[in-house]
Amino acid sequence: MSDTTIATPELTAIRPDGSRRAVNRPFAPEVPVALEYNGISYAVMMASPSDLEDFVSGFALTEGLAGAIGDVGGIALAETDKGWIARATIASLALEQLQERVRTRVAESSCGLCGIDNLDAIAKPLPHVAAHDPVAPAAIFIALGALRDHQPGNRATGGMHAAAFVDPHGAILCVREDVGRHNALDKLIGALARAGTPIADGFILSTARCSYEIVEKAVRAGATTLATISVPTSMAAARAQAAGLSLFALARDDEVLQVTP
Repeated sequence: MSDTTIATPELTAIRPDGSRRAVNRPFAPEVPVALEYNGISYAVMMASPSDLEDFVSGFALTEGLAGAIGDVGGIALAETDKGWIARATIASLALEQLQERVRTRVAESSCGLCGIDNLDAIAKPLPHVAAHDPVAPAAIFIALGALRDHQPGNRATGGMHAAAFVDPHGAILCVREDVGRHNALDKLIGALARAGTPIADGFILSTARCSYEIVEKAVRAGATTLATISVPTSMAAARAQAAGLSLFALARDDEVLQVTP
């Protein structure tokens, strides 16, 4: 699934002098997507209804439900009048394990994590990334210059994030878009895994704010280098450094900030 339906209502633009004009402004698509694994409802995410096969796969990997893409199968999508249901089967995932993860997620708030269990979980060290050659800054600038051409959803709406996989020379090989920055990255991770593309063979370029979740998803997916167009949080920088992830931020046409080697 790759097509995205975008509503285009007639709106009224108001200028400072009070004058008005009619405009047609597409909205970025956002719907509830219920993720079900092994017949159990795991999470409901607000997402754009494109590339949902990649989303359900990537989410399973970054959540740690699946150890490898080969464990994820039986993907089925169903559209309802209230949103989408995305189902998958994860091999070797015990029912008790899944139910415990669901219980933990219920304790999460919309702003992130709450509860002592989650505090313990977030303190666990990430796996260390593989040894890798540094990405040439020139490759980041090349990818930045080409990224807009790979963002049809954002060009139409101005309201969608993108996560791109870029080769060491700056060529963009795969892009996924979503209203949610985490969702876009999950979709990209899922797409690469399903295609059998080693994520360590290139780097990730994200339009998102570099929060700790973006760093964690990148590391758990096997990435070695992450570049974002916005600033990193203190926890994102600390987690990246501890894991050995090469992190670049505030990527602009004329400058990029190297946060970790």
